[in-house]
Amino acid sequence: MPYQREFASKLGHLEVLKSELVNELVESFEAKEISGFSGDLHYGENDMYSYFSIDSITKGVEPLSVIFGIDGSKQVIKGDSNPRKEVSFVKTAILVFEKDRLERIDATHPHPKELRDLLEDRAVYHATAIPLRNVFPKSMGLFDGVRNIIEQSLLDKSLEGEVYKTLLWLIFDLWSPRPKSKTVGFKCPYCDKKKAYVELKDPSSAIASCNDCSEELLVSDFLGFYMDINEDFVAETVATSYMLVHETLLMMTVIRHYWETNRDFLKKCLIIKDGGLTIPSQYSKMVDPIRRFFDYAKDTGYRICVMGQEKSGIFVDYLENISSRMDEGTILIPKNEFIKKEILTNAKQRLPYGYSTNYGSKVFVKLQNHNLVLTVPTGMFCDSPSIEDFIGLPQILATLPKIISHRYPNALLPIELANGIASLSTYPSAKILKLFSGIQ
Repeated sequence: MPYQREFASKLGHLEVLKSELVNELVESFEAKEISGFSGDLHYGENDMYSYFSIDSITKGVEPLSVIFGIDGSKQVIKGDSNPRKEVSFVKTAILVFEKDRLERIDATHPHPKELRDLLEDRAVYHATAIPLRNVFPKSMGLFDGVRNIIEQSLLDKSLEGEVYKTLLWLIFDLWSPRPKSKTVGFKCPYCDKKKAYVELKDPSSAIASCNDCSEELLVSDFLGFYMDINEDFVAETVATSYMLVHETLLMMTVIRHYWETNRDFLKKCLIIKDGGLTIPSQYSKMVDPIRRFFDYAKDTGYRICVMGQEKSGIFVDYLENISSRMDEGTILIPKNEFIKKEILTNAKQRLPYGYSTNYGSKVFVKLQNHNLVLTVPTGMFCDSPSIEDFIGLPQILATLPKIISHRYPNALLPIELANGIASLSTYPSAKILKLFSGIQ
């Protein structure tokens, strides 16, 4: 890359084009083609997929009456002076609505006053700022400073520390009559040995320590953010991962609250998260606790209806390609063999798709000219789920027609509204945040 203020050569690409290796590699590339399912879709269930009409699944099922929408956003602010400074702002939000009020909103041309009234006192949001480059927390280096920012952000006083409590609730299986041991191990961010522990003090507090070194540790180190933090800069992925983790913890905080106070109320709720129900990389250690909770709730008779909606990616592209072959008002559930052969073509990974990272399985829905890629929990991992494996799928499908939005392609109103609250758009948000941050 060029030095600062140095322009990259306009002729540098010519040497690249002369490279024998580059030419060989380019010749070996091929565009990803999505041809669609290589056979006719047949109603029923087989080894590759399940394909059913929604009416056959939702007959006699009542829609859920309370809807939660969860979304997040981040914006990286970059200064113009030298040295260039960068800070990422992150925002997450959760909204709650009654289905009856959502149904009264025009799905194509909602009146601004109706939207204003609907959103009034319905949103809870969280915001934080993470320095990335040439900005340091006072009296701390970047490595320690950003770790402390993440810890304090999870303890956010505006949310009364509830998200932090949820993290402990998951780590130690506090939802279970027989919680796990009061200590959970992880790799120390300082000595790199697997001798660090989070020790639970009570349901709302814990401490972290290492048996091999004397450095001060934080409970949030368990999640592994420190792996992407250096002494001189912070990878932008820290902000992206924090947003994803916080969205997930915010969703689970709603569930934890009602699990502890009014479990029957949960049976009336649909909780919708923007994006798939997935936690990648080192943060995937949260996946198993979430799966265990959903499995336990299902086994004890408490149906908790949760779904994620993907708006981009290979599964969305695939559904768009085959949707013309699906009848209106149908669902297609791809099993592991289908995903690997038809969607992730040439995949050589031996483990089933989503084995380490997903706490739900895919459901393709064609409804009211919408092509929806949903992820719905099954409890413990299931690589080839049947309809019966999905938690609350009939109730979710019965509710979908009530929350469709026609303002945008494949839009759901709760996610659309949550995005409006959580969004940190390039303009004017970025300009305002730049002024606020003092970065020049």
